[in-house]
Amino acid sequence: MSNLTRFDPFQLEPMSELFQGLFRPLRAAGGDAPLADIKVDVTESDTAYTVKAELPGVEKNDIDVKIDGNLLSISARIERNQELKEGERVVRRERYSGSVSRSFSLASEIDEAGATAQYKDGVLSLTLPKKAASERKRLPIS
Repeated sequence: MSNLTRFDPFQLEPMSELFQGLFRPLRAAGGDAPLADIKVDVTESDTAYTVKAELPGVEKNDIDVKIDGNLLSISARIERNQELKEGERVVRRERYSGSVSRSFSLASEIDEAGATAQYKDGVLSLTLPKKAASERKRLPIS
């Protein structure tokens, strides 16, 4: 019996090399993680959330944290520029320059007044106390 195969023009060797990686996100050299991504760990206790976000190589002044109810937004501006010495030229540059951001919702609203943030060794640590739950009021029906 003979096997039938369907012709796929994109399976040809020159075409596969041409489109290889076209639809994949930017990747770090030698790694699988996207180049511009903020990795976070979120833990919860009865009274607060603790968020640890990896932002290596970012200056403290370039980080912005916003709290809106239960929505947390972290954004940072990343500049990885290197001064060239006289007579040097760039052959290839794989270093990222731009901005990154990450937003997500938490289960409870956050008390903005009691929130604290620290940045050390490329890790942003946030302590976000939960707002006290307001008591539900039963409405009598007349």
